[in-house]
Amino acid sequence: MHTPSPSPGTDRRPINGLSHVRAPQHPALSERTICEWLDATTERFPERTACVFREQGVRWTWCELQSESLRLAAGLHRLGLAKGERIGIWAPNRSEWIMAQYASARLGLILVNINPAYRLVELEYALNKVGCRAIITAPEFKTSQYLQMLQTLAPELATCAPGQLQSLRLPQLQMVIRMGPQQTPGCLNLGDVAKLADAADIETARAIGRTLSCHDAINIQFTSGTTGNPKGATLSHHNIVNNARFVALGMRFTEDDRLAVPVPLYHCFGMVMASLACTVTGATMVFPGEGFDPRATLEAVHAERCTALHGVPTMFIAELALPDFGQFDLGSLRTGIMAGSPCPVEVMRQVNARMHLTEITIAYGMTETSPVSFQSDTSDPLERRVATVGRIQPHLEVKLIDALGNTVALGENGELCTKGYSVMQGYWGDAERSADAIRDGWMHTGDLATIDADGYCNIVGRVKDMLIRGGENVYPREVEEFLFRHPKLSQVQVFGVPDLRYGEEVCAWVVLKPGETCTEAEIREFCRDQIAHYKVPRYVRFVPELPMTVTGKAQKFVMRQAMLKELGLAEAKTA
Repeated sequence: MHTPSPSPGTDRRPINGLSHVRAPQHPALSERTICEWLDATTERFPERTACVFREQGVRWTWCELQSESLRLAAGLHRLGLAKGERIGIWAPNRSEWIMAQYASARLGLILVNINPAYRLVELEYALNKVGCRAIITAPEFKTSQYLQMLQTLAPELATCAPGQLQSLRLPQLQMVIRMGPQQTPGCLNLGDVAKLADAADIETARAIGRTLSCHDAINIQFTSGTTGNPKGATLSHHNIVNNARFVALGMRFTEDDRLAVPVPLYHCFGMVMASLACTVTGATMVFPGEGFDPRATLEAVHAERCTALHGVPTMFIAELALPDFGQFDLGSLRTGIMAGSPCPVEVMRQVNARMHLTEITIAYGMTETSPVSFQSDTSDPLERRVATVGRIQPHLEVKLIDALGNTVALGENGELCTKGYSVMQGYWGDAERSADAIRDGWMHTGDLATIDADGYCNIVGRVKDMLIRGGENVYPREVEEFLFRHPKLSQVQVFGVPDLRYGEEVCAWVVLKPGETCTEAEIREFCRDQIAHYKVPRYVRFVPELPMTVTGKAQKFVMRQAMLKELGLAEAKTA
């Protein structure tokens, strides 16, 4: 464990007995843009492997990644796309995604990450909200027919010249650029776009890159809210480059590391904590497949001798549950990040012991903060790494506040607020929601947390997730952690449902381990005399799987709606 610095307020310890921490101001923040980092790393390690896409059979050195993305940038510029314009990327984890990431950054285009799970309504909203002029798309992925959906929204594609779309429902979209060799009416081919450029175009793209500011907006990521339309968090080079640097520092990453990346690129986890973290260090990124598959992930670690592995808890749970888990040699693993949702203690213990990830770190953050605010250290003792999300990252400031906006005392629950370089520029085209989220420079996260005397943070739930049963506050995370100790349970999610007598009652959705059977009474008996009576779930439902987002976050609002329907309940009315 690190020896604390003696100066209070700058060593990640709280200030004046309050839940308020200022991080050290070193190492210095980078002023480089994304393409400047790519060029610098290419100059240092031209022949080292930059990325491996196992499903596609693509392996690029840093020199090749630079060249491929530069040619695409030059082709996009040849099409007339200019700095500040928005270009969507709608695809699973493919080499073309990485090309688009670094090509758009070279031109100062704002890359708009489209969730691979989006359907028609969500796609239409996202493209129109931010005014995408172009979109790069895979033809399809799993059950999602991307080109068909675009053709449904823009039937004009059938008769327009490629790159000259004029659509009634997507009025700002002019160019649909498809991946793959097939020809589609009205669409440009990605490979052909890259071939448009000559040597002069490539030099022009390089020159444009040199004019960019690190404070330019470069990325829009839509946050997946439980109510209302998604919000487009707008991020700069400065936001995400520096977050990638500090995430890499937290893992003690170097050019000798090889990172397995089963998390999606469209999300900050893949784009920032994986792709950019490798670019700023020279480490190799290894993509097991287009989407998450536990066996493919372990095969990639085994075959590529990966030293690091990222994932949300459900991914690690699936990997550990493989019947032939023991056949994979995971001895090369050392570090990585588990994040995205609360990490059950027992899962973390198994990851440490069975997967050799003795230096794996826990990270916490949100898209609006680029994303990471807290991260555990590779040398933190096990109890710190299983019970907290670590300590504040460099150049950030955090505080926990009560409902009146007052900073709470150490150890008390409060809403986590973050301030510093990582806070987004705002929600695109949404001044009202931006002003509500960012007040006096503080990003109000909506997460409930505690901070201890050493500055370690524990996320205890969402402000809106907390339920009140008979006047008692119940934090779902606490109940989930307890229930996860049950030997038969694989996954569990706890939430509240309305109740006429108590206001709310506790409900748990449970996924059992393969071959296990269990009853509601057995779960309640497990809780009896172990946790307070008001925390014991009144309703327990055994389900084959939990409703999840693409990034592995449980969708409690879907579970709650299902329970309301099943129980014939209505939302409890409040005064």
